[in-house]
Amino acid sequence: MKKLSLFFLAVLFVFTLAGCRSTYEIAMITDAGDIDDESFNQGTWEGIKEYAEANNKSYRYYRPSEISDDAYIEAINLAVRGGAKIIVTPGFLFEEAIYVAQDEHPDVMFVLIDGEPHAGDYVPSVGDNTLSIYFAEEESGFLAGYAAVREGFTNLGYMGGMPVPAVVRFGVGFIAGAYYAANEMDVTLTFPDNRYAYLDSFDPDPDHVSQASGWFQGGTELIFAAAGGAGLSVMEAAEARDAWMIGVDVDQSHHSDTVLTSAMKALAVAAQDALEMFYADEFPGGETWNLTAAEDGVGLPLENSRFETFTEAQYDAIFAQLVDGDIVVPKSYTELIAFLSEHDLGTIDIQESTVGG
Repeated sequence: MKKLSLFFLAVLFVFTLAGCRSTYEIAMITDAGDIDDESFNQGTWEGIKEYAEANNKSYRYYRPSEISDDAYIEAINLAVRGGAKIIVTPGFLFEEAIYVAQDEHPDVMFVLIDGEPHAGDYVPSVGDNTLSIYFAEEESGFLAGYAAVREGFTNLGYMGGMPVPAVVRFGVGFIAGAYYAANEMDVTLTFPDNRYAYLDSFDPDPDHVSQASGWFQGGTELIFAAAGGAGLSVMEAAEARDAWMIGVDVDQSHHSDTVLTSAMKALAVAAQDALEMFYADEFPGGETWNLTAAEDGVGLPLENSRFETFTEAQYDAIFAQLVDGDIVVPKSYTELIAFLSEHDLGTIDIQESTVGG
């Protein structure tokens, strides 16, 4: 009898645990890097967290076991089993995984940042339960390059995490903005081909510190690091060399006094807007948003930037030209060359094979 009682107690315990298991309505799946990358993942996550806590919604994030479609789908399935009603996936690497998931889970809503679902053929197929969101990284990069040169920096470098579309656009825009400002000021830039590189990683690494240190030692005054958590390595090198860097995605000024400014994307705001519409039963499934300067989707955080020469009036003026369409920032190397020619900005040393994309 005692053994039988213990058996029923054990069964009751199991069912009690099952009944009390937490569920999470809002889920985020991290891209390459982790939730605390101080950049893309973290910027998106902080927006989700702020919304969820303000509206008493349950939330959590899931980190895939590796960077692969199978691992992304596995993480998505885990989130669905955990009760997710809406899943946010930051990064174009989720495109094929969301293409599969949006059909497998028609009652779950998906927010895909920096991409559109496709079957591997790059033909967009945004499901009725998916919202795709793009940002004009080229405009944010343009503003960063323009401001840096206006501030007085003429020996520049660019470090991207990987040559994925968003990172390429950041770099192309940075070049365009720098040369646009140099032409206005009638100054010559030093921006050689070997000062534009991809780190093949979005994580901090001693090798990144060494590479950035070498650039600074060689005369580079400022590096724009569009590299997620790897940007922390550039900050470390800048601190050691009394040099400067530009952060990316979110305002990174609080991490180091070497951060001149940050080429920002309104990641948190976009995530919150999508969640707001979802809970208002107005989820814009099947749509693709393209957030530019005109929608305040990109910009520089002037309040925390460390400019001494570049003024708010100058920023407002160049920003207005982007909003009005007076300046159309290039997104690719081919467009960059055409842009330089159209505005009579001269030639550049950086080669198409270096920029990639």
